[in-house]
Amino acid sequence: MTTAEKHEKYQQAEKGINAILEGETNMILKMSTINCILKTHLPYYFWVGFYCVNNGELIVGPYQGTLGCLHISYNRGVCGRAAREEKTQIVQDVHADPQHIACDARSQSEIVVPVFNPKGKLIAVFDVDSTEIGSFDMLDKEYLERILTTHFAKTQLMETYI
Repeated sequence: MTTAEKHEKYQQAEKGINAILEGETNMILKMSTINCILKTHLPYYFWVGFYCVNNGELIVGPYQGTLGCLHISYNRGVCGRAAREEKTQIVQDVHADPQHIACDARSQSEIVVPVFNPKGKLIAVFDVDSTEIGSFDMLDKEYLERILTTHFAKTQLMETYI
């Protein structure tokens, strides 16, 4: 996929997400919708989902794809690193990253974006895996951070979500 095609797919997905989620406050509905729309528009998305913060660890939340890891501690995996550092992680080749947890051996590259509530507290990480090496870049980072900030950090959320 060319950069221009990727940009166009993200624009379409973002427009759809914004329209569907306008005024929505339920976190599960937001997470499920974001997963669905992005996986529908971006063909290199193999696994997409949220790991929610729960008692000092990450637990699998809404996702689309093969079975995900159920529990991830902050000191394990790319998701744990994103939670610990509170920074987006892009891994071009997961087999070259010793911290990667192989929930599905077909995963080749990954991006993990921290998700914050309106008070700036980490509430989840958004994880996307691809079966292709090098699928994710700064364009993915830019769009995903903007979408997640718009729908979690800049809007009121229902307090109970898990």
